[in-house]
Amino acid sequence: MRLLWKSLDKMRCLRKRSTMPFLGFLITFLLFLNLYIEDGYVLEEDKRQLRETSVHPASSERYVHTFRDLSNFSGTINVTYRYLAGTPLNRKKYLTIGLSSVKRKRGNYLLETIKSIFDQSSYEELKEIVVVVHLADFDLAWCENLVQEITRKFAHHIIAGRLLVIQAPEEYYPSLDGLKRNYNDPEDRVRFRSKQNVDYAFLLNFCTNLSHFYMMLEDDVRCSRNFLTALKKVITSREGSYWVMLEFSKLGYIGKLYHSKDLPRLAHFLLMFYQEMPCDWLLIHFRGLLAQKDVIRFKPSLFQHMGYYSSYKGAENKLKDDDFEEDSLDIPDNPPASLYTNINVFENYDATKAYSTVDEYFWGKPPSTGDFFVIVFNKSTKISKIKIATGSDDRQNDILHHGALEVGEKLIGTKKGKQCSSYITIGEFKNGNIEVQDVDHKIAFDIECVRIVVTASQKEWLIIRSISLWTTQPPNQ
Repeated sequence: MRLLWKSLDKMRCLRKRSTMPFLGFLITFLLFLNLYIEDGYVLEEDKRQLRETSVHPASSERYVHTFRDLSNFSGTINVTYRYLAGTPLNRKKYLTIGLSSVKRKRGNYLLETIKSIFDQSSYEELKEIVVVVHLADFDLAWCENLVQEITRKFAHHIIAGRLLVIQAPEEYYPSLDGLKRNYNDPEDRVRFRSKQNVDYAFLLNFCTNLSHFYMMLEDDVRCSRNFLTALKKVITSREGSYWVMLEFSKLGYIGKLYHSKDLPRLAHFLLMFYQEMPCDWLLIHFRGLLAQKDVIRFKPSLFQHMGYYSSYKGAENKLKDDDFEEDSLDIPDNPPASLYTNINVFENYDATKAYSTVDEYFWGKPPSTGDFFVIVFNKSTKISKIKIATGSDDRQNDILHHGALEVGEKLIGTKKGKQCSSYITIGEFKNGNIEVQDVDHKIAFDIECVRIVVTASQKEWLIIRSISLWTTQPPNQ
């Protein structure tokens, strides 16, 4: 493995026309190799060197040794971090929010970002989060001054274990000189984005065991109110389904959610290919290689970019997420369910795409009288509100022109799966949409099915853009 690392290092000097086919092969090879190796596998020699590294002062040579076993993507990287403020608690939290920050030529938004995270969270939500700030600049005087400001403004959060400020020492970083200039980027741009990949890798590595989930943010972000409650609703709605990365903003590295158990692999991945491409591109490759083919992004966005100047050379960066909403409490619950329809589906616009808050939709060929679209819950539930929208901005006539909304009970098994045997109509579609409030006050039973029924045939195709359900929370929640 030492030879493999050296060969990767020599590749840094090659500036040939196209590295992408080889890079794709190498990424695939390394990740699939990992699937056949036990997570705890480390050579005895590596164990000895890791013990030595934890005892003796860090050096670049020892840093390289920690990567000799490149197949061990599931183990954390042996880095001795500096604790600049706060210390981790023993209790594992629900969510870690990770921020990496460097000195900017113009503007500094880190303090505002930290303030927004805490201000937009309730007292109960604060108990479930920990914010980790990685000050990734090698200017120690700048870091010291900033830590003093953070300590002064957020002392009670630091004392409560909700805020940690760390730094990975410079000697742990790989070489940032003579890097490959992929995509014809200037040398300083390549150096900036390559170091940024390493900054995030060390941050991810530190956060591995702090919580069950990890949220990646940038250091110039504003949060929506009660964003954690909205996150938990989404995570609950995805129970039983496979995902690697959920996105709560369409911008950059903002609002990307991971299982904490995946952080070691992601940290290794960013380090292995730190000089190849920007971090957000590597995140896409990582997601795909772990078998999540499609983007899973939720609306409304929970985080908004607020900076005006980039951390790269202070260039203007006024990007905004137009799907951001300040108040996220009204995000639907959409409890786990199976979906069925007898409407002919067009291509891969299947029924499940209407039920999530992802920016997708169901699209079917012209429906006939009696056709249906049914949601069967994994367990019966109380529902307070149902909202369904059909059609889209560019296909405004592909709506449900005539339809009814029903709720059902008494599940029975059929050849096509479970269905409810008893339904009650609670409303009619108007202009392709329907919204029914206080469903739990109108229906005496716990609901097991929600069904859309076509009441008149139509020539137009049908788009079901979104199905949003809000459940009734128990009094103690």
